[in-house]
Amino acid sequence: MLGALAVLLIALLSSSRSYYLAGLVPLFPTFALIAHAIVGSERGPAELRATALFGLGALLPYAAYLLAVYALSTRLTLAATLAAASLAWAAAAAALLLFWQRVMLAG
Repeated sequence: MLGALAVLLIALLSSSRSYYLAGLVPLFPTFALIAHAIVGSERGPAELRATALFGLGALLPYAAYLLAVYALSTRLTLAATLAAASLAWAAAAAALLLFWQRVMLAG
């Protein structure tokens, strides 16, 4: 239900004078709320804190995606821009996972 509402809101905002607000809607923490509720109730405060910290790190792949879209949108087609940005997200996410497993979980 929330997903459908988000899609409708994005569509409405995209065609409005405030089209840029369509970029804010996907950042509402719907899935983070669900994940934090589950981790917090099944694991405990320490694991919830670790999940929140990892979530902060997860902003880096999203930033890589947005920077790629920004940099490539005037040079490539829309499809190529989004594909390259998705690859940038995947590479940054892989780097985050490697860092987390080797540094954060090791120590």
